[in-house]
Amino acid sequence: MPELKKLVLDDPATKSADIVAGNVDSLKALFPDAFKDGGIDFDVLRQLLGGAVDEKDEKYGLNWHGKRKARQIALTPSTGTLLPCPDESVDWDNTQNLMIEGDNLEVLKLLQKSYAGKVKLIYIDPPYNTGKDFVYPDDYQDSIKNYLSLTGQIDEGGQKVSSNTESSGRFHTDWLNMMYPRLKTARSLLRADGLIFISIDESEVHNLRGVCDEIFGPECLVGCISRATGTPTGGGNKALVGEIDYIVVYSRSPDAKIEGVNFTEEDAKIYDKEDDQGRYLTRTLRRTGGEDRREDRPSMFYPLTAPDETVVYPIAPAGYESRWICGLDRFNEMVEEGLIEWAKAKKGNSYEWQPYQKFYLEGRLKQPSNFWSKLEGNKKASRDLKALFDGEKVFTFPKPVGLLQHVIELSALEDGDIVLDFFAGSGTSAHATLAQNAADGRKRRYMLVQLPEPLDASNKDQKVAADFCKRIEKPQNIAELTKERLRRTAARLKADAPGLAGDLGFRVYKLETSNLVSWDPNPTALEDTLLASTEHLVAGRTEQDVLYELLLKLGLDLCVPIEKKDIAGKAVHSIGGGALIVCLADGLTKDTVETLANGIVAWRKELAPAVDTRVVFKDSGFVDDVAKANMAAVLNQNGILDVRSL
Repeated sequence: MPELKKLVLDDPATKSADIVAGNVDSLKALFPDAFKDGGIDFDVLRQLLGGAVDEKDEKYGLNWHGKRKARQIALTPSTGTLLPCPDESVDWDNTQNLMIEGDNLEVLKLLQKSYAGKVKLIYIDPPYNTGKDFVYPDDYQDSIKNYLSLTGQIDEGGQKVSSNTESSGRFHTDWLNMMYPRLKTARSLLRADGLIFISIDESEVHNLRGVCDEIFGPECLVGCISRATGTPTGGGNKALVGEIDYIVVYSRSPDAKIEGVNFTEEDAKIYDKEDDQGRYLTRTLRRTGGEDRREDRPSMFYPLTAPDETVVYPIAPAGYESRWICGLDRFNEMVEEGLIEWAKAKKGNSYEWQPYQKFYLEGRLKQPSNFWSKLEGNKKASRDLKALFDGEKVFTFPKPVGLLQHVIELSALEDGDIVLDFFAGSGTSAHATLAQNAADGRKRRYMLVQLPEPLDASNKDQKVAADFCKRIEKPQNIAELTKERLRRTAARLKADAPGLAGDLGFRVYKLETSNLVSWDPNPTALEDTLLASTEHLVAGRTEQDVLYELLLKLGLDLCVPIEKKDIAGKAVHSIGGGALIVCLADGLTKDTVETLANGIVAWRKELAPAVDTRVVFKDSGFVDDVAKANMAAVLNQNGILDVRSL
């Protein structure tokens, strides 16, 4: 008799992606000989790897107290969920943008199945560890409970959100333990051509480079950008005034590239010539700078015939024999392509013919440097954000929108590219994504993650922000301010461009414990525990809550379309065009099961007959085991083999 497989909290299908299990499976596929009795024989594995194994006691690298635990935390799956909040969202039914409230580490874990290998750009502005930054005290035993306590949702012995001061004795260690698992987990979300940009200052830039070298690989370092902030800091005992911070850039794979940007009209002024092919500039064909002598590249020293039939050699102004920038074959190709121009240049008291290479403006991109000095600075960012919030300074030290637009312009160029920021703060990344979409007509998506850190009106540094939340009748936490900025940004963009099309909405989700009840028996009242466990869903959770947990745990996009249909008097949901069909109705008897099952089969064929469909029911929805078995039998007979119950 066919049976429905039951999904319980300990089932891998109900957890975020198990990175360790995936690593073991990959290793087993490559080295099956190294697995015996269900475990890894490391002696055999060393033999199979040969000289690739480094068994030296002393190794170069970054180490700190707690690193092993930080790695373990990164690899531990989450059993939480994200609850949908349509009432707090904008354009829920149509938007592809996400605003998620929660501890970013847990959220990153929950996003693994749905978004692994799909994010084009990650930008984060994490705590700089200046002594006043919020520290995420990760609890390995129960991180969801820890998160609820930190955000004031449950009372857990007065645990406080605290600063990380240098007097703590573990100043850098605490920061590294916070950053390591988040970066480790975030890496797997990046596409093969994905990039991560991380803002930081001199306090931790060295440690950040060390951690990223380990997680991404030193070969994936794209560069370290120095950015002029426009707000000099320091003084007092400091010998040097700080006028820059840094953006460390890594790629998911060594082949990923940063694209150039289009020339502005100011940039294009140097293209001061024009012909029937367009605007162009010329540069001498003679090699200048280093390695410009004949002996450096002998094959690039050869005679050329000028328009007046004179012979021209690459002779440097100092009189020594230099060389051309290319060999004779390539020179002849450039002549055929119309890329060589002859002109007379002054040499001594006369003018002589010299060859020049032509560079056309059309199609040319400007490669970015590692020093960004001309973008808008932090003062402008603060002024603009203050104006957006009715003159109230609700955020300190926001990043400039122009800075983030430049990052997006360099690295996320296509429709559908996802921009992720899991230290969202004021929401500048989302603002920049929308602004850049408006500027170039692209359809990028953003995903923000922000901890709903409580705001205390009695704290002078938080009073303005807390009072603002109270005035707009929202809970007093940072995530509420982030959402308010998203709403106001969309309204401002519409006001500035009334005909603006595009996705200006966002879906709100909030981190919570799973909708599935965990088995936690009470030894003194086992019978009562058994009776209470007949319902496997948490009391008070809605059908929609369960649907979106299924999306997460089964690896579907959180913005995938969901259709609802009434079949045999029961609500049935189709997700992802028939990839998942869910019925959480009660009262499924043996008399109604066949009609319901046949209706599901017919709808599935109508939606996508070629799709491998998973069908999920609520276990307590069946009145007895006969009804459950009949449902499985009818669906299996019609080719739907993956049938489960919650």
